[in-house]
Amino acid sequence: MACLDILHTTTYRYRQAVALGPHRLMLRPRETRELRLLSHDLSITPAAALTWAHDVAGNSIGTALFDTPTDHLVIEIRASLEITAPAWPVFVISASAIEYPFLYSADEWTDLGALTVPQYGDPDGRFARWIESFVMRRPTDTLSLLKDISNGVFTQISYQMRETEGTQTPIETLDRGWGSCRDFAVLLAEAARKLALGARIVSGYLSDPEDSLIGSAGTGSTHAWVEIYLPGAGWIAFDPTNRSVGSQNLVPVAVGRDIHQIVPVSGSFSGGRGALSDLSVEVSVRSGIQDISKPLENPTNPLAYPGL
Repeated sequence: MACLDILHTTTYRYRQAVALGPHRLMLRPRETRELRLLSHDLSITPAAALTWAHDVAGNSIGTALFDTPTDHLVIEIRASLEITAPAWPVFVISASAIEYPFLYSADEWTDLGALTVPQYGDPDGRFARWIESFVMRRPTDTLSLLKDISNGVFTQISYQMRETEGTQTPIETLDRGWGSCRDFAVLLAEAARKLALGARIVSGYLSDPEDSLIGSAGTGSTHAWVEIYLPGAGWIAFDPTNRSVGSQNLVPVAVGRDIHQIVPVSGSFSGGRGALSDLSVEVSVRSGIQDISKPLENPTNPLAYPGL
């Protein structure tokens, strides 16, 4: 069991007072069987009218509305939580899904819907051939196949933190041979969908008290990984950036079909050209009484969260 305190601060500074439009906040960790949220506090400067709702994926969505012009915006969350995910998880997969290929039940297929549909084109079949290189035979062990593909992303693609907005397509990531956490996640999710499996992308935090994992700027950062649905076991976390399976070091905040759906903070403002002068994002993760936090480098635009 691990107890964590998370501090996540997003600061916008403007060259002159601007009018802030609605801001959409995805900053509340998702409670699961392996994660218990002990406390969660959100503060916003300047003051905002804040409402909460759940989206179609069950994510907690905060909407902040502002009524006064400002030359700065600070959004800070503090969360305390308890993680009980084991280091070596055992997944009880239904007998019908132990070997690939398999078919979801009619209800599962209907409910998974778009999460099983590839999101990117593959006109010459190169991506399909890359996936097929991991299928040694048919039938084959389902979990081993997914681990092999995740490990393939880790071994064949070099990690590079990328602060620019947007995500590479799976073909771009394969061709370039490098990518960020979000590029790794998109690549693995698309591979699972090409196999007709349900996959969703997850944003959250990476806990790294020993400073040994990839994708962690310091000992905590925003991060992205994948969950793949297997009957019996449910949603299984795969972090291809660190070649890990299970949720021991992962704190999920939001899940979605596409990476653009799970940006932690998004919004708008009205002001002069070039009004935004600076954006900084700082994430820290504290474990016990020892402060193991370090700030992230400043991203260069409002939607580019390092690691995500």
